Amino acid sequence: MKKYIIAAALTIGTGAVITTTVQSCTTLATTDMGLSIIKRMLLNGIDKGMGIYTNKEAFLQNNMVDKALPKELREINSLLEKIAPSLVAKERDYIAQAAAYTVNTSRPILQGAVNSLNAQDVTRIIQGTTATQILKEKTSQQLIAAIAPKVDEKLNEYGIVKTINTALSGSNFLGSLLGGNTNTVNSGGLSKLASEQLVSGLFNIIEDYEHQNSKSLLGPFGK
Repeated sequence: MKKYIIAAALTIGTGAVITTTVQSCTTLATTDMGLSIIKRMLLNGIDKGMGIYTNKEAFLQNNMVDKALPKELREINSLLEKIAPSLVAKERDYIAQAAAYTVNTSRPILQGAVNSLNAQDVTRIIQGTTATQILKEKTSQQLIAAIAPKVDEKLNEYGIVKTINTALSGSNFLGSLLGGNTNTVNSGGLSKLASEQLVSGLFNIIEDYEHQNSKSLLGPFGK
């Protein structure tokens, strides 16, 4: 990359202003300052997501969480809408409560991954990979495994799995959807689907925050 001088005054989440002069986008990006700005952006996105997850109404109204609904759970809900529409609302309500229950588990995993970002990760970001994508690669499966037991605990506490199975009893839909001859929703299966939704929805929120702020924060890095 052709060297040139960039003078950047950047405002990050804390409100502090950092001014620096460097010789290239790549050099700037991989300095401690460049890394700290990307980390701060991700941590702010995580905080936004956690704020939504701890507020049931905000969670239920967030379209990025709804877009994260796994295909299998969406199809189960579509059938329930025809049989017992009120049950879908209850399921969503219970998943929203489970979301709040998982915050203290997912937050440190995400924060730890952000703090472990290095210059190689930042180089990928400058080259076009979103910071959220890198965070997802580092934590997605770990998050699902970590929160699934808590989601399962919360859904069983409310008896939602038994209620869904009662509503769908006699239907061959579940057998074709879930495979085999089963006509019941397995508690662990439903909890895994809900956990996948919670993790994907959280990344959707973080990525949206990144898109809204990357231009102002990462523009001077050539991003």
